[in-house]
Amino acid sequence: MASSLGNFLRRSLRRAGRREGKDGACAADNTPPQAPQGKQGERSSVFYSAGQFFFEYLVVVSLKKMPDGRYEPKITYQFPKRENLLKGQKEEEERLLQAIPLFCFPDGNNWAPITEFTSETFSFVLTNVDGSRKIGYCRRLLPSGRGVRLPEVFCIISCLGCFGLFSKILDEVEKRRQISMAVIYPFMQGLRESPFPAPGKTVTIKSFIPESGTELIELTRPVDAHLEHVEFQALLQRLSPHLILHIFASAMLERRLIFLAEELSVLSQCIHAVAALLYPFTWAHTYIPVLPECLLDTVCCPTPFMVGIQMRHLQRVLEQPMEEALIVDLCEGKIIRAVGDEEEILPGKLQNEMLTSLNRHNNNNNVHTSEQVNALVSEAFVEFFVRLVGHYGSHIKWGRSGSGSFQERNFCKAMASKSCRRLLKKFVKTNMFSLFIEEAEKSRIPQEAYFQKKIIEYHEQKKHRKDS
Repeated sequence: MASSLGNFLRRSLRRAGRREGKDGACAADNTPPQAPQGKQGERSSVFYSAGQFFFEYLVVVSLKKMPDGRYEPKITYQFPKRENLLKGQKEEEERLLQAIPLFCFPDGNNWAPITEFTSETFSFVLTNVDGSRKIGYCRRLLPSGRGVRLPEVFCIISCLGCFGLFSKILDEVEKRRQISMAVIYPFMQGLRESPFPAPGKTVTIKSFIPESGTELIELTRPVDAHLEHVEFQALLQRLSPHLILHIFASAMLERRLIFLAEELSVLSQCIHAVAALLYPFTWAHTYIPVLPECLLDTVCCPTPFMVGIQMRHLQRVLEQPMEEALIVDLCEGKIIRAVGDEEEILPGKLQNEMLTSLNRHNNNNNVHTSEQVNALVSEAFVEFFVRLVGHYGSHIKWGRSGSGSFQERNFCKAMASKSCRRLLKKFVKTNMFSLFIEEAEKSRIPQEAYFQKKIIEYHEQKKHRKDS
């Protein structure tokens, strides 16, 4: 069973597709089909759509003892139960429900009943063959009671990306679990009947708790949609700004990246943060923030990947016959294995400016909230991309039909700096850039409104400095 499930997951976690670039350029394989379009000017991803259901499922995954004495994760509760599904829908649901337990207990079957356990929050991502993504938000906890018992996982499956908001929902689920499973259902029913709020908006859920009465729970969505699945502080706490830039440069060139930590929450938070540094671009390859033990041979994949693995498996990872990869130790804050050119990938001037910015934010005692940290860190990387590729719009040639044609060669030649031009020639061959340009060629109205706003601000500042 583990073998067949592993094969399915490997297929589903790689997004198939290919784009023939302009000027004869050809991007790498595994490009995802595009997600449904949102409103013009908004990010074109189901992750950020308002008005959808908060979630598709809430499942409880428990450990069941097998005849050989090991414990295997099984779904013991599912809400809602979906009926009257078409054959294709039913098969998709069965595959999803079969995969979920593996990601809720990715650390294998070597469990035993315990008396104490600190609850932990983490998330995983499943990518369907059509490119659509589902996120699993997990809270692993020890049920209330006396004596030894086994932990269980409450997992909310949603296509909406907002880690902070779902963490708050899981807080409410855990609070109700300590009373009774029966108290969880009405809360989740109320949540399911409420539409997912637009950025910056709040939805209020009424929920009754025995002996406490009716509670009003307010769930607010962050104003900046592109930062709502991110905790940059987790990355800054574990890695120096210098190493973060090495990782960013490797991700930008779509290399193989492996992150190691023992805590599932650290793995998921840090990998989501690294992927978010690439905004306005999107990582377009295998992406598994918490890699189940039975899928460790994923690191042998010759195509790009970004995966998180528990530190206990380090030796097994190092013994795998894998190609060049960047291996990052999040526990010690160091790089275990590197390609060797990470220091030279980013242009020196831009790299130094980002280092200065990250060091300033890292040492700024006036910054307290995660939202402030997210905004300040994101600003440094968005500014980098503005200066590197912000002139892309000037090199899209528009036809009478309204569709555009990107002039790649002229775009690269327009960059005055030799070091920037050298990086640009590599970056335009990546899937993430190809996908970004595909969207830009469809409409004169930019899809990434925030990025476009930063481009305009940069040019206005540049013009102002020239005039003065």
